[in-house]
Amino acid sequence: SMETDCNPVEMPNNTGFEEDSDYRDFEGTDVKDMRLEAEAVVNDVLFAVSNMFVSKTLPCAEDVAYINVETRERNRYCLELTEAGLRVVAYDFDQTDDRLQTPYHETVYSLLDSLSPAYREVFGNALLQRLEALKKESQS
Repeated sequence: SMETDCNPVEMPNNTGFEEDSDYRDFEGTDVKDMRLEAEAVVNDVLFAVSNMFVSKTLPCAEDVAYINVETRERNRYCLELTEAGLRVVAYDFDQTDDRLQTPYHETVYSLLDSLSPAYREVFGNALLQRLEALKKESQS
């Protein structure tokens, strides 16, 4: 009789959980978008900075993700990524400082360009090399 006692209790629980996880997946579609966007941003410029990764401690929401970046100058920033663009929200990893009124940048390139001369140099050189390679290809 213990068995039959348990079953009715488990049933609603299970269905509750199912709905819950479905709902979370549904919610999750957008959340992943900003996170995916953030991952793409990181992959794009990682070679020109010392360290960069999507924050695991600050919450991702459908409209915001946070990216930690350490420039080659060894300065640390936490960046907020939203539809409006990217901006510095703290001068350390995994932090947000509401008092910071930093400007939004449309692209991670312009943001890093303003923060890190070393980024500018490395990124610029990479672009030049790419252009050289393209020139060679078109000549051959």
